[in-house]
Amino acid sequence: HPDRVKQFFESGLQKHQPLSTSKLTVESQDKRFTYEPPAGGLVVRVQAKVLAGYEPPETEFEQIFQTSVSRDNLWLTKEENESLAAGTFPKSAALRLVRYHLVDNTRGEPPFWETGEVVSESISLKDGTITGHVELKSKDSSRTYSADLLGYVTASQGKVTRFDVVAKGQFSGSGRYTGRAPKGKFPLAVSFTLADGKDLADGIPPQGARG
Repeated sequence: HPDRVKQFFESGLQKHQPLSTSKLTVESQDKRFTYEPPAGGLVVRVQAKVLAGYEPPETEFEQIFQTSVSRDNLWLTKEENESLAAGTFPKSAALRLVRYHLVDNTRGEPPFWETGEVVSESISLKDGTITGHVELKSKDSSRTYSADLLGYVTASQGKVTRFDVVAKGQFSGSGRYTGRAPKGKFPLAVSFTLADGKDLADGIPPQGARG
């Protein structure tokens, strides 16, 4: 709960003396924790939401999880950016979008789809319109997602100025850290929109980038 977290920080601050006035210097950076978006690429905000299917919540926490909207970032490389601007949806971006972002991460950190769990994927770009369909199924069949995609891409002077996509379909199952999913199949929507860099969270690496 946020109040408990705030109390934890305040009590910790009271136990320690302020730092000395000497300036802290950074001699080197640990590359494991200093991910940066690809130069010349794009940052796309990703949000997912379960649209229906839950049983009536019994607690405040259940209601929070059931109505939550997740947040992640999709990074596109310079080459993928140029391909989109030229009117083609790059295969590399399509597979990364499917494997790491068409997930139910509204209640916790999700398991990502392995390459062999992408049963089918047909995402294409024509005349500025993105269409597609995906079928995903985990090896043990405990998780599935069947979704259609619709979106729009606009470019100006060889640079993408608009990237808006929505994937919507029927999801089933949960992961180790995403329990209490609706029973059976339930509607899940995932949106993608070009970031403008004004939100501090735009600089956070994609969840799938860790490891």
